[in-house]
Order: sequence, then C-alpha cells, then structure tokens
Amino acid sequence: MRALVNHALVRQLTKFALVGGVGFVVDTVSFTLLRFTPAFAHSPLKAGIISAGLAILANWIGNRYWTFGPHRNRNRNGVREAAEFFAVSLLGTLVALGCLAFSHYVLGLTTVLEDNISKNVVGLVLGSAIRFALYRYWVYHPSRGGRVSGPSEPIRVE
Repeated sequence: MRALVNHALVRQLTKFALVGGVGFVVDTVSFTLLRFTPAFAHSPLKAGIISAGLAILANWIGNRYWTFGPHRNRNRNGVREAAEFFAVSLLGTLVALGCLAFSHYVLGLTTVLEDNISKNVVGLVLGSAIRFALYRYWVYHPSRGGRVSGPSEPIRVE
C-alpha cells in the first residue's frame, strides 16, 4: 500500500519543534529565575506572563524567518501577520497559564518545580498543538495573499 508522506510538513514540524525548544528554554529559565526573586516568589502568574512574553518574541523571530519563512507575508512588512502571530501565541500562553493557575491555586501544587511542570510541560504541550495548527492554517497559510511561495505537494513513497 502506498503511503503519502508530506516531507514539507515533516520539515516544518521539525523546525517548529526546534524553534519551540529555544522558546521553551527562554521561558523556563526566565520563569524559574523570576520565581526565585523576591518580587515574584509568590506571583507565579506574573512571572509566567513575563517569561512567556520573552519566549513569544524568540519564537516569532524563529518561526517567521525559518519555520514558516517561505510562507511569510511580505506585504506591509507583515504587520497583520505579526498581529495574528501574537494573537495565536497569546492563546497558547493563556492555555499554559490556565494550567499553572489550576495546579497552583486549585490543586495547591505550589513549588517552583510543580509550577514549571504545570506551565512548561502540560501547558506547553496543549498550547503548542493549538499554536502550530493556527500558525500553519491561518497565520502562515500559503493561500493568503502576498506569500513568498505556495504549498508543497505531498510525496508518494512505496
């Protein structure tokens, strides 16, 4: 039986994961450092908002110019695309912060390690699935006007 493998999708997912890995490091390190400062020791959501903002900025650069580079919008310097990217990123961040708030304030899991697991493991997985789908099929979709190139065709393998 022939299987369809879309190599372009696999490459794009790999790049998305690598960029996300950089964002994960930025988010986790900055979140953890902030949680150990007196100003954020008892404010995990504030620390999470700041660390997520830094990660979103790193991810925007990586995804715009590398992961989805061939499909980015070149019209008007991509202002609309940037707004859409940040809206999608905010949605993914709200998912992660929701996981953090639930585990910290409802379940009473309040250590820095527990906060990191709820935000940067559980929340990251759920938020990343939402972000990738919306980036691929909305923000950087090849059929939208002003794109650098069109979609890649699937490759048949035997």
